[in-house]
Amino acid sequence: MPQFGQITAAQAFRLLGTPESPTFFDVRTEEDVATLPRLIPTARRIAHGAIDTLTDRPGRAIVVCTKGRKLSEGAAAWLRSLGWQAEVLEGGTLAWEAASLPMIPLSVLPAPGTPWVTRHRPKVDRIACPWLVRRFIDPAARFLFVSPSEVLPVAERFGAIPFDIEGVTFSHRGETCSFDALLDDFQLHTGALDRLATVIRGADTDRHDIAPQAAGLLALSVGLSRMFRDDLQQLDAGIALYDALYRWARDGHEEGHDWPAGRPV
Repeated sequence: MPQFGQITAAQAFRLLGTPESPTFFDVRTEEDVATLPRLIPTARRIAHGAIDTLTDRPGRAIVVCTKGRKLSEGAAAWLRSLGWQAEVLEGGTLAWEAASLPMIPLSVLPAPGTPWVTRHRPKVDRIACPWLVRRFIDPAARFLFVSPSEVLPVAERFGAIPFDIEGVTFSHRGETCSFDALLDDFQLHTGALDRLATVIRGADTDRHDIAPQAAGLLALSVGLSRMFRDDLQQLDAGIALYDALYRWARDGHEEGHDWPAGRPV
C-alpha cells in the first residue's frame, strides 16, 4: 500500500487517458532526465524550484522524480500549499519503467501547445488522432481543420504538425492508420490502445472483418459529421465518443449483453 500522499504507478496509469486524468509534473534534475530521456505520457517538465511560479488553476496533480523521494515530496507539499491536491508517484520513474508502462521519448515530443493540422470535415482517424494527442501526448494541443490543399502550407506558416494526409510522418503506413503511426512513434502501445487501434483501423479502411465494432464506429463517425457543421464542435463530441471507446477497450471489451437472458443464439 502506498504511504500517505503517494500513489502507485498502476493507480496513476489507471487515471491516465481519462477526462479525470491529473496533471503530471516531472521535477527530475537535468542529470536524471539525461539518464532516462523519456516522460510519462502528458507529463510537464518543471524544475522543482520553479513550482511556486505556476499560474495554473489548482487541481489534482501527481509529482514525479526518479525515486519518488525528496524532489517530488517537496514539490508535492509545495503544490498542496498552493491549493493543489498533489500526490507523489511512489518509486518515481524507476517504478513506472519497472512496471513496463509507456513513456514517450523526449526526442519526439513537440513543445506543449503545438498546433496540429489536417483536412477539414473529419470522420474517423482525424477525430481519433486528436483524442490520442490530447489524452496521452499533449493536453494543451490545438487542432486546425483546413482545406486539403492547404494543410501543408498552413503547417509551414503556423508551425503546425500535419497529420492524416499523404506524404507526412503521421499518416497511413501500409495497411495501418495515422492513429497507429502515433502509437508507434510516441511508443504508446498498451493492450487497451492497441485494441482501440484495431477498431479504428477497421472503420477507417472499411475492413470491418478485423473488428466487429468497426462498423458501429464508422456509423457513429458519419453520424457525427452530419450533426455538426463546425469541425471543432464535432471534435468535442468525438472526444467524448473516444473516451467511451477507450474505457470499453480497457475495461469492458469482454462484456456482452444478452436480453432476454438465455435466448437461443
